[in-house]
Amino acid sequence: MSDLGELYQSVILDHNRSPRNFGELPDATRRAEGRNPLCGDELTVWLRTDEAGRIEAVSFIGDGCAISKASASLMTQAVKGRTRDEALELFDRFHHLVTGTLPPDTPREALGKLAVFGGVSEFPIRVKCASLAWHTMKAALERGGAVTTE
Repeated sequence: MSDLGELYQSVILDHNRSPRNFGELPDATRRAEGRNPLCGDELTVWLRTDEAGRIEAVSFIGDGCAISKASASLMTQAVKGRTRDEALELFDRFHHLVTGTLPPDTPREALGKLAVFGGVSEFPIRVKCASLAWHTMKAALERGGAVTTE
């Protein structure tokens, strides 16, 4: 395995073992549940937004594979402090990354730590694992209280 591959694997394993922002957010203003019926991954995402739509706090709980849990952990770090529109734009870039449709002129490094999921596109069955938390966050922003199986 390349040094870069090992680094990516260690980031995913670290966020799986010690997920950031794990736990219920009692004063959330938005919430959504996500389920992946193919493998059984389930999670809930909570968001607290201010009047301007900026995400002040975000958290999740759930059970799933290492990719699913690590993606949720990294997602919470990536969207905190962003506006609704910025978070949805980041969702689009991440989705393009994991589905292998990222425009060639977009450097993966622009996604920061999220670039660790670039290899997921080579394993179509794992795309839902990596994107579940993101679809759930999007559902919370767009239709708070929703359940998604994206």
